[in-house]
Amino acid sequence: MLPRAPEVTRRIMSSIKSKNTKPEMALRRALWRHGLRYRVNVNALSGKPDIVFTKAKIAVFCDGDFWHGHNWVVRGIESLDAELERYSSYWKNKILNNIRRDTENTILLESLGWIVIRVWESEIKSDVSKCVNLIVEKYTQRTQS
Repeated sequence: MLPRAPEVTRRIMSSIKSKNTKPEMALRRALWRHGLRYRVNVNALSGKPDIVFTKAKIAVFCDGDFWHGHNWVVRGIESLDAELERYSSYWKNKILNNIRRDTENTILLESLGWIVIRVWESEIKSDVSKCVNLIVEKYTQRTQS
């Protein structure tokens, strides 16, 4: 099999959506059915969380497995390092920078009193109700205290 041309890879990867993805929409619909109301893609918060409960101060991120360094688990590889060995330096650096930025945004939001919940795309796809239950639990704790 011949390697794919960089222009083709660039075109494919640039067409991937960064918001309103299928997993994110599935989670949002499930939360809505559960009676929770939220804001989406709030620019004013660090990291631009996908789902925000402003009164409860909860920020939810729906992280894509590939883009945020979880692909190694999905593919059954032993570690992130082993997964990244397969990538070009561009993709390796991009993913490592995303992970670093995710950590920084989480720390910043938590220092401002926010609860940060990160759910993986693969978790949403496999069991959206489990993700909803986690969010509902944190929401209930925050709003009843």
